[in-house]
Amino acid sequence: MRTLEQIKQASLITAIKTPYLANGEIDLVKYDELVEIQIAAGVDGIVVGGTTGEGQLMNWEEHLMLIAHSANKYGNQLLIVGNTGSNNTREAIKATKYGFASGMHAALQINPYYGRTSIVGVKEHFKRVLDIGPAFIYNVAGRTGQDLTPDIIEPLAKHPNLIGIKECGGNERIAHYEQQGIACWSGNDDEAHDARHVHKAHGVISVTSNLIPGLFRRLMDTKNDALNSSLQPLMNWLFCEPNPIAINTALMMTDAVNPVFRLPYLPLNYEQQQIGLPLINQLNEADVVGGKARLLNSDEVLTLS
Repeated sequence: MRTLEQIKQASLITAIKTPYLANGEIDLVKYDELVEIQIAAGVDGIVVGGTTGEGQLMNWEEHLMLIAHSANKYGNQLLIVGNTGSNNTREAIKATKYGFASGMHAALQINPYYGRTSIVGVKEHFKRVLDIGPAFIYNVAGRTGQDLTPDIIEPLAKHPNLIGIKECGGNERIAHYEQQGIACWSGNDDEAHDARHVHKAHGVISVTSNLIPGLFRRLMDTKNDALNSSLQPLMNWLFCEPNPIAINTALMMTDAVNPVFRLPYLPLNYEQQQIGLPLINQLNEADVVGGKARLLNSDEVLTLS
């Protein structure tokens, strides 16, 4: 196990993509290739089965298998964060217990979405899952419909198992928390460089680092306004549709993964791909997972339910 202080040293955590075989099952061989590329680039940790990794499209057997596989194979090299959160407290508790039993170092927990509850209910939900083991709380109001404001987070920060916050509420809020000693990781790739070097965030939990882990490592290690500015168009393109549509498409365009989508996700259309193609190919090919990008043929992409 890692201590909370050891976990807090992870400045670059990739929300790792889950690749698929042509039959729609998880491609563990390709998954391992992606993880090993992240390790080689100096990434500190991965979130397994997060939104980017499409945990929402997995059954719990798949989800927990992937967490166990990751912890067993890479737990000595990477921080393994299992996305075991749910809008169902009972399911979140069960999955989190299984995740820790499988060897993950930390959980990623989210507030109940869609079936939203009261602020008192949110606090109790988090208390129950934090009691199990170390966890990041994920605040992404655009997906949950409920912002975790400081009046919710600050009392929870006293819990001994709270690592910190993956915060999508902007750098001003990150600065506010960090000034109080509450560790934050940016949840917005385009803001992550400034979050780290201007607003003192501990780091980022990133989507873009799936595609350019080495460049994102540089953004976290050293203040580099020129590099950050040069990557803004690519990061904006990677969020032109709800995540993980564009990162999936990008990794297929570079042949890093098989062109297989689980519905309801579909690839970016031809015009959107044309925008992204030069943004990827202007980079050094060695910096891009998979290498040079190409446009996808519609007949080569499998969309499976």
